[in-house]
Amino acid sequence: MLRPVASHAAVVLLALATVLAGCSSTPKPPSGRDGPTAETPADLHKTPDAEPRVEPIRPGGPNKPYAVNGRSYTPETRDVAVRETGLASWYGRKFHGRRTASGEVYNMYAMTAAHPTLPIPSYARVRNPRNSREVVVRINDRGPFHPGRIIDLSYTAALKLDLLRGVGKVEVERITYEDIRTGAWRRGGDGDGNDDKAVAVAAATVDAPPPPEPAAASPPPIRSAAEPSRAFTSAARGWWVQLGAFRERGGAESFQQRVAAELDWLAPLLAIFNEAPVHRLQAGPYASRDEATGAAERIREALKLVPVIVERR
Repeated sequence: MLRPVASHAAVVLLALATVLAGCSSTPKPPSGRDGPTAETPADLHKTPDAEPRVEPIRPGGPNKPYAVNGRSYTPETRDVAVRETGLASWYGRKFHGRRTASGEVYNMYAMTAAHPTLPIPSYARVRNPRNSREVVVRINDRGPFHPGRIIDLSYTAALKLDLLRGVGKVEVERITYEDIRTGAWRRGGDGDGNDDKAVAVAAATVDAPPPPEPAAASPPPIRSAAEPSRAFTSAARGWWVQLGAFRERGGAESFQQRVAAELDWLAPLLAIFNEAPVHRLQAGPYASRDEATGAAERIREALKLVPVIVERR
């Protein structure tokens, strides 16, 4: 009888009521009877890393405080930088196809990982200091729950880091919204703005003017506690939805706070870009033009303005 990786899923299901967990707690190498499935994809070592994007942190659900094995955990619900060093394990075919804490189906061949307290969803860079290999994974599950272990990697992520033989030391760094928006998360200086080339495509009317700055009589803006106002000079590659362009940064900030107060789902994606002589309020990045267009339509209906879709290459 095959002995798969020891599971802590049952414990998590009992402790977290609404959170489905699917992480292993005792990784074994392939020879230890938990390796790839019979239909293993070819060239797994060439699997692209997860592509970070700004995703709102889900309140409640997998981000609610919980307890496992007598220990309490309080997941982070803010966009904060986290850096830690510890042991990494991995989980494989026993949980392949099962639900993760996020509700997504676990794919052992995708670039994902489980973490006890990082926000779900979020992205992290994981480095193996022994060989300097690095991967970027999407956090969508909870675990591991053993002392000293800080992250449970998917089979493919562990393969790329050369950690399939067992538990190994790693360095974990969460990728923040600012890192994503500016492109700073990319190694090689992609966040310096030299590659940014905006191509404007109207969501509805190409020549639609930007919305006016809020009138002085408008109610005081409400600042989102989870995402304070920031200004950048460059943006991550992808599709962005522009809500307005302002001569004064204060006008852009006021409108950003007003939009955040009215559209809480959009608040985490808002950013101001200083591109002299204007300050642009944009939301993103989105992985495709279709996604950006969908967001633009929602914004148009809610705020009665015509956003512009911008591609940054």
